[in-house]
Amino acid sequence: MSDGDISDVLPSWFWGLLGDRSTIDLSNNQIRGTLGSSEAVSVNGVEVRFSSNQLEGPVPPFLSNVKYLDLSDNKFLEMTSFLCSSNVKISRFLDLSSNHISRELPDCWRHWVNLDLLDLSNNSFSGKIPPNIGCLLRIKTLKLRRNRLVGELPSSLKSCTSLNVIDLGDNKLSSSVPEWLGVCLPNLVILMLQFNQFSGSLPSQLCHLAYLQILDVSVNEISGTIPKCLNNLTSSAQEGNSNLTIRHSFNTSEAEPPMSSLYYEDDATFMWKGTLCSYKSTLGLVKRIDLSSNRLTGEIPSEITHLVGLVSLNLSRNNLSGKIPLEIGKLKSLDSLDLSRNKIGGRIPTSLARIDRLTYMNLSYNNLSGEIPTEGTGRPNVSSDQEDPDELITLGFYIGLGLGFGVGFWGVSGCLIFKRSWRYAYYNFLNALNGWLYVRVALIRRQLKDMLSGQS
Repeated sequence: MSDGDISDVLPSWFWGLLGDRSTIDLSNNQIRGTLGSSEAVSVNGVEVRFSSNQLEGPVPPFLSNVKYLDLSDNKFLEMTSFLCSSNVKISRFLDLSSNHISRELPDCWRHWVNLDLLDLSNNSFSGKIPPNIGCLLRIKTLKLRRNRLVGELPSSLKSCTSLNVIDLGDNKLSSSVPEWLGVCLPNLVILMLQFNQFSGSLPSQLCHLAYLQILDVSVNEISGTIPKCLNNLTSSAQEGNSNLTIRHSFNTSEAEPPMSSLYYEDDATFMWKGTLCSYKSTLGLVKRIDLSSNRLTGEIPSEITHLVGLVSLNLSRNNLSGKIPLEIGKLKSLDSLDLSRNKIGGRIPTSLARIDRLTYMNLSYNNLSGEIPTEGTGRPNVSSDQEDPDELITLGFYIGLGLGFGVGFWGVSGCLIFKRSWRYAYYNFLNALNGWLYVRVALIRRQLKDMLSGQS
């Protein structure tokens, strides 16, 4: 009954209808209220999909036994009793993203050892990531993006060796990017730590991640140089990908061989050509490195030109110096290249003209010379020797313009509305001004008429 335009609350007898059904899908409706209670009804092993509704209140504990639970994009406020219930957890998929859940993350993860996916993104969780999250030994996808989490990454995550996706962007995580990410988690495909407060240097151990397709540590406080070993990122050193999506499957029964299975497809949200974009159906084709808005120094290593599968490379807003690698034209899969706002010098390599897929290129605010090769690259965004015409017209400019208008308008209008004497004085002034203008116009018309009649 998904996408059914249902606008109602769940009746008290709803869960009693479950019977032997293995799946219940009411996603993408307008169902409101709470999920109620169902202590007498068994939901063990059931697949429950209630995403994109208007459900609220706490997540009920009885749902902790379902195999697959998607309550994303609702208005739930609390989940502690659900997570920490004494029920034996057999869940493989838990998505509570885009709700209104706050407070610290509960430290109850030892009950959820069978999880393949945990997505708590877009909530208001605070505090540190609890240490026993490392109990999720089977987990493949961990998403805690856009919360208020602080502190460092718990070293207990070393035990989660099956991890393919880590998305912890848009938090307040600090300390250094841990070396063990590249040593203990060899299966990582996506590592997103952007918009945090990580400092220190970028560990060279990340180069051991042969399957890594997306590395995003933008908008942090990372210093030091770019590791020269990035050419060891085997997946990005190969063009294309045979899979459009990044898909994970898991069994829904404990039978051997398994009688049935489910799958889910990963998605990722990141900045692309200056716009926040989400990818899912083509995520498997996206290979990108974003180290922008940090404090990186030194030269762009020439080894980076071996990553011929890269679709996007963003090193902007750092303190990089030296020259652009002459062989950067080897990156023939590039669609977006941003090296702006650094201290890069020398001539612009002519090999850039060989990247015929390049649709966005920004080399502005450097010390570069020569012409930007445009043959085959389309129209680049901003050339190296031109100022950005919109540099002064920023978002702050429009906000200031709107605030200035609002304050000025209501400052005058408010006085006239609430101050009677001022209102009368203002209207008298307008009447006097109107009379004066009328007399002046009449005199000018009379003078013009007299002049024309005298000439005739």
